[in-house]
Amino acid sequence: MTTASVSSARAGLLFVAPAVILMAGVLLLPIIAVAVLSLTDYSLGSPEFNWVGFENYGKIFSQSRYQGMIQATLTYVLVVTPLSIGLGLGAALLINSLRWGGAFYKTVYFLPVMATLMAMSIVWSFTLHPTLGIVNQSLASLCNVEAMQYWGWFHRSCEQGFPLWLGDRNYAIWTVCFVGIWQGFGFNMVLYLAGLTSVPSELYQAAEIDGASSPWERFRLVTWPTLWPTTVFVVTITAIRSFQVFDVVHGFYDQGAGPSRSAYVILVAMYEKGVKENLIGIGAAIAVLYLTFVLILAFVQKSVAAKREQVA
Repeated sequence: MTTASVSSARAGLLFVAPAVILMAGVLLLPIIAVAVLSLTDYSLGSPEFNWVGFENYGKIFSQSRYQGMIQATLTYVLVVTPLSIGLGLGAALLINSLRWGGAFYKTVYFLPVMATLMAMSIVWSFTLHPTLGIVNQSLASLCNVEAMQYWGWFHRSCEQGFPLWLGDRNYAIWTVCFVGIWQGFGFNMVLYLAGLTSVPSELYQAAEIDGASSPWERFRLVTWPTLWPTTVFVVTITAIRSFQVFDVVHGFYDQGAGPSRSAYVILVAMYEKGVKENLIGIGAAIAVLYLTFVLILAFVQKSVAAKREQVA
């Protein structure tokens, strides 16, 4: 290497060094610190701690509470992600086809995204209250409707009372999933609306000339393949956002409305163990588990996108 090239390389390293140091300080070092703490029984303020190895991880995968945490988190992700994406895509297609009124529906569907989930959890806790909530009151008003009396679940609920949506372990996680879908599909709708603007109208004309006359055929042959990059991004973002669910569940707990332990998701467990109970070791282990899930999602997204580009 010549003297000039060495000087250029050094200058490049000097320019890159601040960004590398900042990234290491903000991203890498905290991750390493959490990984190290997960191997200890450290508690904040304690002058001593012991190395416990993978004991904290053993607790996560062996104790029923933490197994329920993993099950609740995966249930939430696997329910909220596809449904919020499907509803977001459907709403985007319908709004995009409107001649007028599209701006109104965009605003209405996007309002839950702008709302603070902590505040919305208070509203939903009152809405789903077992005696005062509008949901159970509305269902109870239908008990006298003759056609509704033949539904098995509804008939039993009219006689025995409607469920505690957030306090019943059979309904709590599904209720939280419903709130997550309600809050998240508007965000996906906006992303898909942006993706639909990139679909050339010439493709639809060409598809119609080739015999694709029905809306379903145009969607299958033109719209969906063109929206594939947007879909990969939406799936990744929605799945990560689903793993990050915390505000609404924590808000329900603060309101005394539940939910039951069936909705004990991973970030709530990390907050409860690491902050409230000051069990930094087990809290750090849960954080590492959460980070692992997110890294797996990012790796899958990258692999799928790379394979799609090779096929294209």
